[in-house]
Amino acid sequence: MGQKVHPTGFRLAVTRDWDSRWYANKDKFPEYIKEDHTIRTFLTEKLRYASVPRIFIERASGRIRVKIFTARPGVVIGRKGAELDKIKATLNKKVGKEIMLDIQEVKRPDLSAQLVAENVALQLERRIAFRRAMKRAVQTTMGMGADGIRIQCAGRLGGADIARTEQQRQGRVPLQTLRANINYGFSEASTVYGIIGVKCWICLPDEETA
Repeated sequence: MGQKVHPTGFRLAVTRDWDSRWYANKDKFPEYIKEDHTIRTFLTEKLRYASVPRIFIERASGRIRVKIFTARPGVVIGRKGAELDKIKATLNKKVGKEIMLDIQEVKRPDLSAQLVAENVALQLERRIAFRRAMKRAVQTTMGMGADGIRIQCAGRLGGADIARTEQQRQGRVPLQTLRANINYGFSEASTVYGIIGVKCWICLPDEETA
């Protein structure tokens, strides 16, 4: 068996930072972790079609500040901020604390690995051929100026009886080079044949961050 490490955890404190920023004592730590999980799970499900690659959580003096990175801020905010107010009210009820929401736009969604993976997964759910979906994503990302991209799909591809893994890559994706700016994303497509996992690695030029 190959020994695999999570691409984000591998790069923490080197080129990537944590998605939560707070400190807690032993007695509060489990409670905060559970709250973070509740917030992320709710927002991920609620904003599935709003292209949200990252949710950043910060705590200060009893308040929770949640920064939502999205490629479609209009969908999250809604007309006159109605949708955002609804989400805020539901989160306050679920967590039982005051939550402040910030929306930050992702300018170049084609260079965000999470959004590319989600896009391919949504295409697979709409029964688009997996090779075509992967090829289109690779071409679009490379056209936006990425140094390299690798996409991997695993599961009952095309409704085959036996699950397999297929991948496409272009350019350079040095996964062991910690200095390289690697952006990683994972998504799942719920098809009639079962779940297909989609992984994406994008090597960005040094000045780019997604």
